[in-house]
Amino acid sequence: MDVRYPAHITEDPSGGFCIQFVDLDEAFTEGDSMDEALFNAAEVLTLTLEGRLAEGLDVPMPSRDVADASCYIAPDAKTQGALLLRAARGERSVADLARALETSWPQAKRLEDARHWPSLKTLDRAARVLGKRLVLSIE
Repeated sequence: MDVRYPAHITEDPSGGFCIQFVDLDEAFTEGDSMDEALFNAAEVLTLTLEGRLAEGLDVPMPSRDVADASCYIAPDAKTQGALLLRAARGERSVADLARALETSWPQAKRLEDARHWPSLKTLDRAARVLGKRLVLSIE
């Protein structure tokens, strides 16, 4: 699974760049330079996804192969981890995950909290009990 969200980049005639995410209407930003706009976009994406997770709102997985997407942007690593575990858990309840990990419900629930920073060991163990494997990448 890949947690990069498609975005449209438009150049503002008065200077700078605007970025709007395809899957998240409320997530948009701008910057004076392309680098600044992309940096701001990653921050806005992270905050939007963190907010949705914290409020228990629907978090759409990123659309793939969007023909007119200018780029794909990833949120921070903590948010990616929370989203990936939530997706891997699927229809299983948090209680089922807690039992499989032999831990408490609150500890298992924290794995899907984008503000929590679980260890790689914990993430790997959670992935394995969900029939997945943890794969890391640095870009």
